[in-house]
Order: sequence, then structure tokens, then C-alpha cells
Amino acid sequence: MSNINLQCLLGIQCNDFVMIAADQTNGHSIMVMKDDEEKIYKISDKLVMGVIGDSGDTNQFAEYIAKNIQLYKMRNGYELGPSAAANFTRRNLAEYLRSSSPYFVNLLMGGYDKENGPELYFMDYLASSMKVPFAAHGYGGYLSLSIMDRYHKKDATEEEAYNILKKCVEEVHRRLFVSLPNFQVTVVNRDGIKTLPVINAASLK
Repeated sequence: MSNINLQCLLGIQCNDFVMIAADQTNGHSIMVMKDDEEKIYKISDKLVMGVIGDSGDTNQFAEYIAKNIQLYKMRNGYELGPSAAANFTRRNLAEYLRSSSPYFVNLLMGGYDKENGPELYFMDYLASSMKVPFAAHGYGGYLSLSIMDRYHKKDATEEEAYNILKKCVEEVHRRLFVSLPNFQVTVVNRDGIKTLPVINAASLK
């Protein structure tokens, strides 16, 4: 759990979509191993999960959740919605927390439901879970929550939400002592999942 707070997850939910951004830095000890790590996982056609933590835990846990949700779809003929998927994920985090091999991962889960529209869920490694309009994990989140609180609007467009995330990343670049140069961005709406351009120093100019 040593470097879990040195990573960053950002999420915004509006009337028509959910947008999640994650840094792409993979560090080990004092070394940066790579700066193009994928930390946002596709769980189903209209559901994504941003995961930060130790790279082994994040990959294994995200794959475990994704495969079980796909198994549920194969058995029952329909997919879990964001709310049901979040409860399933939280229950698994809670069960592993009480075992000898807990997963030290922080999550943002976002999806689109035909009945309830877009939903964003905040979960941490202690298996707390809450439906939120915006959220952040990591030290970068400390710098970003006030910006989201100031600019978040329920009726924002995708472009406006993307610009809010750019403001957050700009603040992280300016004030955080750790280098997180690249942030991948994914949006989920009624049409499915879409990847937006990476936010980096070049795109902030």
C-alpha cells in the first residue's frame, strides 16, 4: 500500500455521462517503470472501473471483477447495472479485507444504466462505497476536489467536464511533488464507452 496515494484517480458524473481520468505512471520504489500504464478497465459494455494500487493487485482484482460480471451475464442473459456491480465489487473487497490476502486498491466505478442514467461510485481499500457526483483518490485528489466542487454542474457537456479534469491535472502538475505526466480519460454514456485524448503537459498549453 506504500505508493497507493502517489497515484491519482478523478471522476465526474453529469446528467448524460460519467467521465473518469487516471494517471498512467507505474512506479516501483524510487523508479518510474513506465508512464503509459492502463488503469481504467472495461468491465462491460457500459461500465468501467478506474483502479489504483500496487500493479499486481490492480490487474488481478480488476480482471476478477470483470470476468465474474461477464459470467453473470452469460448465466442470466443480462448485464449487471452500475449499482449492482458496485455492490458486488464492494462485497468482494470486504471479504478479501478479512482474509489473509487483502487487495490494497482504491476504485472509481462509473457506468450508464437505462433506468437510472449515469452513476459514479467511490470505493477504497477498506471497502467503503458511496454514490457520488464527483470523486478523487490519491494525493492529487486533495488538490482536485475543491476544483471539482467549484466547477461541477449536473448539466455540463462532455467538453466542459473534460476541461474540469484538465484544470485538476494542471493543478496536480503544478503543486504535487510527484511527477504524474499523463492522464488517460474515459467517458461512458448511453452509446457506450469512449476513450478521450490523454491529458498531458502538451495538451494543457
